[in-house]
Amino acid sequence: MNTSTFKAVILAGGSGERFWPLSTPERPKQFLRVFGGASLIRQAVTRLDGLVSPKDVFVVTAKNLVAATRKELPEIPKCNILGEPMRRDTGAAVALGVGLAASDADPVIGFFSSDQMVANPKAFRKVVSKAVAIARRKQVIVTLGIKPTYPATCFGYISPKTRTFVEKPDAKTAKKYVKAGYLWNAGMFIARASTFRGAFAAHAPELECLTRFETDGTNRTDGTRSRSKAIAGGGLAKLYSALPKISFDYAVMEKSKNVEVVPGDFGWDDVGSFAAFDKYFPHDSRGNVREGPCTVVEADGNICVARSARISLLGVKNLVVVTTPDSVLVADKSRLTEMKRLFSR
Repeated sequence: MNTSTFKAVILAGGSGERFWPLSTPERPKQFLRVFGGASLIRQAVTRLDGLVSPKDVFVVTAKNLVAATRKELPEIPKCNILGEPMRRDTGAAVALGVGLAASDADPVIGFFSSDQMVANPKAFRKVVSKAVAIARRKQVIVTLGIKPTYPATCFGYISPKTRTFVEKPDAKTAKKYVKAGYLWNAGMFIARASTFRGAFAAHAPELECLTRFETDGTNRTDGTRSRSKAIAGGGLAKLYSALPKISFDYAVMEKSKNVEVVPGDFGWDDVGSFAAFDKYFPHDSRGNVREGPCTVVEADGNICVARSARISLLGVKNLVVVTTPDSVLVADKSRLTEMKRLFSR
């Protein structure tokens, strides 16, 4: 494919909550070297090889993670890695990414997560190439759809037939969606810069100004130089403080009519919690995952990750126990989706 008009933006603003204490706000999930050897953010960039050159890869991350991201991805130009001054969810991050990656040539821009797994990168690239071709021809936002393996309540869904996009349903509704042939939304969005700008202008005008962001204040043909220079000169934090905290899914996708979905089967996995250890690590004869010094006696179905103190389990079931030099986590497997509750106290 012609890569000259395709740019990729990696969204990497993780907070480190779902894999705490292995991940922290200073070293969130995308930096973990647990699944697949390399860090998740490194894998996110590597699987784009052949689709886009390093100079056309951009990263929107948190301000405090810029240095770590640049160290992890040295081939990406430093100016392509931008830190948000505060968290405002993916609505603001996507809008800012459009401004960061766009040019007067109106490129196709693809947004990808920094903390997912893809088992078949070759198949992934084929699906992305198809989506890019559609976005180049038509004024649509293309999302990649994954066939559900269970009625998840933590993912958005999209109907390939009606192109109806819905975000994170309850359990009962999720079952209906799976039965009706809806696909999981993998959180990957591809469209021309002008299409993204039009969608923000129509559905989230308070975020649209970010789509015209420029890091150097270069003049544009649309007369936005003064706004760009103000943002680049230090006004981004002030602007962010007034923005709503809203996901791109809620802000734009649920309201948009010009949406297309490309089904993909490339071994996608959100690796959203410690439950992923059950999928990617071997088990002992009683179904326990043991990483590091772990002693298990008459215990079943546990996940033990010892990065400091030894873990010893006796007669317990379905626990997640993690030790690091400064923290210990003990959780019921069935409650892993509630990890954020630990940080709200």
